[in-house]
Amino acid sequence: MRSILVNADRKPGSDARIDTALDITRRFSGHLSVLVDTPVTRYIAMDPMGGSYVISDALEEARKEDDEAAAKFEARMARDDVPFDILRSEDDPVNALANAARLADLVVLSRSGGLAGELALASRTPVLALPDSKTLEMPVRRACIAWDGGEQAASALRAAVPLLDSCQMVKVISVIEKPGGFPATDALRYLSRHGIHAEYEEHERRGSTEETLAIAVAQSHAELLVMGAYGKSRMREFLFGGVTAYFLDEANAPALLLAH
Repeated sequence: MRSILVNADRKPGSDARIDTALDITRRFSGHLSVLVDTPVTRYIAMDPMGGSYVISDALEEARKEDDEAAAKFEARMARDDVPFDILRSEDDPVNALANAARLADLVVLSRSGGLAGELALASRTPVLALPDSKTLEMPVRRACIAWDGGEQAASALRAAVPLLDSCQMVKVISVIEKPGGFPATDALRYLSRHGIHAEYEEHERRGSTEETLAIAVAQSHAELLVMGAYGKSRMREFLFGGVTAYFLDEANAPALLLAH
């Protein structure tokens, strides 16, 4: 985990994102890329005849503000001991992040930004989604892995190994409802091969899967929840709810590591 990408903007959660990304980069002696994006499409309006035009003054003002923000981020990074670069983009946020993440090992976002779930689907790079006001301290001490035996859960588990390596407690948690897939013993065996001792908990679903899982995670006092993103289709989760959407919206949830 040597190449870390963080989304930097002027929205809530920026400080927590950058502090966490710096800590992760420092821990793994890596390189941090800081993306500052000014999406041009936000400043395109439609005219009554069906055409479109750029609201030039607003766009130039946004560029100026984001350039100033990028300069402040650069000054902050220069005072630290972590190698870094500042990236500028004018693409849509998910596209900008997905393009910048192609050779990144981890992307750090805020849950409140509405980008984490979209990016987990658009990119093969795992996404660390943080609460706005709380950093994920390194090393991670207590972590839970949501395990349903699916491909998405397996991808998230593999991606999380560097962060789990120094944990005092790792729990693999299954809520029994999904037939087939990789058994939990495979997840435990995989972690063991990486020197990670994990406990296994199996919970019968009471209420919804996400509510059952949330109770188990809260009881474990986990700082990090590792989970596959959108094991159901995105549309099905939008219409009927689902585990990914629940934890992205849950204010009391720990930091999430998502992969699809």
